[in-house]
Amino acid sequence: MASNSPAVAITGISGNLGRSLAKQLHGKERVVGIDRRPFPGRPKDLDVHHVDIRKRKAEDLFRKGRIHALIHMGISHDPRMSAEELHHFNVLGTAKALEYCARHGVRKLVVLSSANVYGPHPDNTNFLTEDAPLMAAARFGEIRDLVEVDILAQSFIWKHPEVETVIVRPVHIVGPTIRNAATRYLRLKHPWVLMGFDPMVQLIHMEDVCRAMVLALTPGVRGVYNVVGPGEVPLSAALSELGRSPLPVPHILARSFLRRLFQLRLSDFPPGELDYIQFLCTIDGSRFAKEHGWKPEYGLRETIRSLAAE
Repeated sequence: MASNSPAVAITGISGNLGRSLAKQLHGKERVVGIDRRPFPGRPKDLDVHHVDIRKRKAEDLFRKGRIHALIHMGISHDPRMSAEELHHFNVLGTAKALEYCARHGVRKLVVLSSANVYGPHPDNTNFLTEDAPLMAAARFGEIRDLVEVDILAQSFIWKHPEVETVIVRPVHIVGPTIRNAATRYLRLKHPWVLMGFDPMVQLIHMEDVCRAMVLALTPGVRGVYNVVGPGEVPLSAALSELGRSPLPVPHILARSFLRRLFQLRLSDFPPGELDYIQFLCTIDGSRFAKEHGWKPEYGLRETIRSLAAE
């Protein structure tokens, strides 16, 4: 693409999901990447800036870079950062990104959120719609930042109707290079399961999530959309497909035991994450399908098995 053509900016481009998204857009759009992390092996014609989204240098890119669309996925989950640092980077960084869009004439904004903002809960109904309350932070403080980012984006929709804003809430993202709580759990040889519980889980392949974000760039698309993969499956079936040997644990003991392990830094899993293998949190993705023809390309077995490929 010509160096002076309107660009799509991507925050968080150096992450594995960001790289996949850049690959899908490469050659179709001029892409401007914004990330504090390096992007080794990037194509020579991919314009990546190693800046903090909160800094003036980042705003300069919007002021001078002819950016017509922003895909904001620059949310950090770096365990080396304190909770306070993460909160400041994620929430203030999002606020700054939204501010740049409003101030510098960005016409399209796509914010990557997550279906996790709804939160697993014993009172959840099957297949939550986009209108369901975002309850994750009530029981699981570690997801507070993501809920706040989602709420900031919702507020932006109403305050700035001149910007076509899309909030994308995908189910658990998996893939050969994805490293998140869901993939860490599903890659364990002997994952804990809670005795008496076998919730349905929904997974989506990383390439399908990128396709959903590209679709969200289409002129006229705006609003909040759940994005689902090829279907739902009991947790036990997903673990069986991956050849795992689960360890049944009484749920009464599991939470206190995991809390102690987490405090001693013997586990990467906060005790709140047990909710995801105990309670239901399935979402309804029909709105995106009906209004914009969304359909994942990866089948259910292929999506699950992508976790085995490294």
